[in-house]
Amino acid sequence: MAISPVLPSGEARTELPKALRRFREEGALAEPLIFGSHRRPEAVVIPFELYVSLLPAIEELEIAQLVRDRRAEKARPLSEFAEELGLNSADYE
Repeated sequence: MAISPVLPSGEARTELPKALRRFREEGALAEPLIFGSHRRPEAVVIPFELYVSLLPAIEELEIAQLVRDRRAEKARPLSEFAEELGLNSADYE
């Protein structure tokens, strides 16, 4: 599938009803509506059917990013967490 042309925002506004008709007729395979300032892609409107099918992959990407972020964090000793909770940190060293 070739990437659709990028429409200016005003043109996208008038193109939206046509895009919705395409989505109803063609479902998840319909061409998306891509728009942005100065014809630089900033947003895309896709068929809802396609969005629903992409949700599991989107969630996996979000989870993977959380895992990467947490791995990058410096490990803290358990005693620090105990102190934050008002517990005796010596019990957790």
